[in-house]
Amino acid sequence: MPQKSHYKVVVIGSGPAGLTAAIYASRANLAPLVLEGIQPGGQLTTTTEVENYPGFEDGVQGPNLMETMRKQAERFGTEIAVETVTAVETGSRPFALTFESGGTVTCDALIVASGASAKYLGLPSEKALLGHGVSACATCDGFFFRGKEVAVVGGGDTAMEETGFLTKFASKVYLIHRRDEFRASKIMERRVRENPKVELVLSSVVEEILGTPETGVTGVRVKDVRSGAVRELPAKGYFAAIGHKPNTDVFRGKLEMNDVGYLVVKHPTTSTSVPGIFAAGDVADPIYRQAVSAAGEGCKAAIDAERWLADQGIH
Repeated sequence: MPQKSHYKVVVIGSGPAGLTAAIYASRANLAPLVLEGIQPGGQLTTTTEVENYPGFEDGVQGPNLMETMRKQAERFGTEIAVETVTAVETGSRPFALTFESGGTVTCDALIVASGASAKYLGLPSEKALLGHGVSACATCDGFFFRGKEVAVVGGGDTAMEETGFLTKFASKVYLIHRRDEFRASKIMERRVRENPKVELVLSSVVEEILGTPETGVTGVRVKDVRSGAVRELPAKGYFAAIGHKPNTDVFRGKLEMNDVGYLVVKHPTTSTSVPGIFAAGDVADPIYRQAVSAAGEGCKAAIDAERWLADQGIH
């Protein structure tokens, strides 16, 4: 439970965006509260080696990076609570937040950094091998599959982007789609179809991802939905490319968002449709979805919140 009933700043989410926001807010003497949510540390805690975050020449383990950020935030006075927000009252200030545990707090400014969750097929093997060859981010992990065969599942623009990016590293990319036609834009589809490194595996569904956490992914078993034939693809990596879902359900009808659920901010700031509420990271970013860009948005959100509070006479 949080130690106080009211805070100047509350941050929802404890990934790179949330913890960076907390570092900046706490250094501004705002003593923020961070609510960890259902996935403490965010999506990076499901990633093993992170090689594209600046400052780590030899890479860093995702969980270790987030633990370092957490300790840095706490060093400057951030309070962190293991709470999940179930309701937010945005119609009046101070804003009121209700937790799954039944507790409540109020705050003068709110930073939403609750992230987005990658969509998976729901196979137990996806979960078991997550971070061991199973990924939802080619930009993050494609580099690890240089010269190897990988599989991508999906049929929209995300799948086309991931597939195209992976051909820069992989020797071959199997693109698996349950239908015989794609829903992606035609120009993106054409690029993939014309790429000699791509093999289309259409009218097929993934039955199982083969391997163990020790061996990593060793193959992907697919089934042709027309003939029932089963084959095993010799893929060493598996990328789910069926989209992301922003974690914004508690803000539906309260904050402006797009049709998918990503919060709309007033660029170049991080301000949302409600004064005093700011958004940072994947919760408002359907394009980049990188740890470093999320951290940058967290920095901006904290500065925006500090300036907004000052304008309200709150220091």
